[in-house]
Amino acid sequence: MLKNKNAIITGASSGIGKAIAKEFVKNGCNVAIFATNEERLKHTVKELEDVKIKADQKIISKKVDVSSFLEVESSIMQVLDEFHTVDILVNNAGITKDGLLMKMSEFDFDRVIAVNLKSVYNTCKILTRPLMKQKKGKIINVSSIIGLIGNAGQSNYAASKAGIIGFTKSLAKELGSRNICVNAIAPGFIKTKMTDDLPEKVKEEMLNNIPLKRFGDVEDVAKLTLFLASDMSDYITGQVITIDGGMTT
Repeated sequence: MLKNKNAIITGASSGIGKAIAKEFVKNGCNVAIFATNEERLKHTVKELEDVKIKADQKIISKKVDVSSFLEVESSIMQVLDEFHTVDILVNNAGITKDGLLMKMSEFDFDRVIAVNLKSVYNTCKILTRPLMKQKKGKIINVSSIIGLIGNAGQSNYAASKAGIIGFTKSLAKELGSRNICVNAIAPGFIKTKMTDDLPEKVKEEMLNNIPLKRFGDVEDVAKLTLFLASDMSDYITGQVITIDGGMTT
């Protein structure tokens, strides 16, 4: 579905980001993965090499703090030198620093906004001109159902994910005339290392609110991302697609 396409995926050394990278590589895509953990990046590259379907498929990695405009700009320029074009951008990088607002530090609020939301500005700002010149492209921003419904103790995270939704809808209107589709995905409870660390009582309460009565897998999100990155979604833009087992129904 993505044969000979080139993609950049942020936060791709684990969890949802790694699953998206694998799905893309299995479908013939050249990928550049961004993350901050160099060791995990190396392991991810090895895993991606094992699933590629063509010997000449390119897989490159960049250690980059996506909240830094200069680091993102330098990394994307290097990817463009290697790939010549970028067809797909997946903004998946994200962190949590949970706490009730009364106790939340300014640092924790600012850091979550910087990594989760400003990173989306950084990558899109830098890639907008190249995408407009080639008059085609797909941008997929990973938000969260928390950006839609909120959650106690996550005001910083909710604000960042809600911001992604507003950003996505606005950018879709700016770039639509150039055949560039911009969409957001809002996952619900997806099984990752981050969610594995939650108390069992919290997991049970969340499971009771999911009509499908199971938690999602990272592969579920990866398949939706693949669809939005492919030619099959060429008439979809400015949308927020929840993938939560019916939790927000």
